Amino acid sequence: MLVVDDEKLIVKGIRFSLEQDDMEVDCAYDGEEALEAVKKKEYDVVLLDVMLPKMNGFEVCQQIREFSNIPIIMLTAKGDDMDKILGLEYGADDYITKPFNILEVKARIKAIIRRSGTVKTEREDSSKIVSFKELKVDCESRRVYISSKEVNLTAKEFDLLELLIFNPNKVYSRESLLNTVWGYDYPGDVRTVDVHIRRLREKIEENPSDPLYIHTKWGVGYFFQN
Repeated sequence: MLVVDDEKLIVKGIRFSLEQDDMEVDCAYDGEEALEAVKKKEYDVVLLDVMLPKMNGFEVCQQIREFSNIPIIMLTAKGDDMDKILGLEYGADDYITKPFNILEVKARIKAIIRRSGTVKTEREDSSKIVSFKELKVDCESRRVYISSKEVNLTAKEFDLLELLIFNPNKVYSRESLLNTVWGYDYPGDVRTVDVHIRRLREKIEENPSDPLYIHTKWGVGYFFQN
């Protein structure tokens, strides 16, 4: 995995703790260095601080999303809701507030790796390709196409779409989606779901305000209409 923070003592502490659990850890200390590292090597997770020299964490996250769906966990200032929301808007999968407990960091990293691994195994077993109107979802390669043109989704956006598309017309509450896709131990709130649904619609819907695929059941939740 890649740990990105300009505070070298924090990086050193995280690296030491993760290596105790036999994780391979690379480090970067500014935004440009982080971006170059992700371009050169495939990581399981990126732990990315918001406040970085040369290029901030939001910019790094946004640029990574142009070519990779790697899970990104952002480190944000304590209690700063705007940082959390912005991180999700730019394509982050999770966030942890500073100051943090290293045990929480390790647990969240392992959880996101475990969910990614489980998803990958299920893809290999199913090899499903689902098409509906102009939308095509390839579960084995985790690729999505609109009118034969590939759309780049984040890991969580894909997981949301897959869950909804394989359970057509079933209405999921925001709480249910949060627990299913992010896990019961995820400390975030339902706004996380709203942000990801909005970003997903912007990518796959011709008119996000009048969606063809992902619909809202007002006062209840979201569903995929086939």
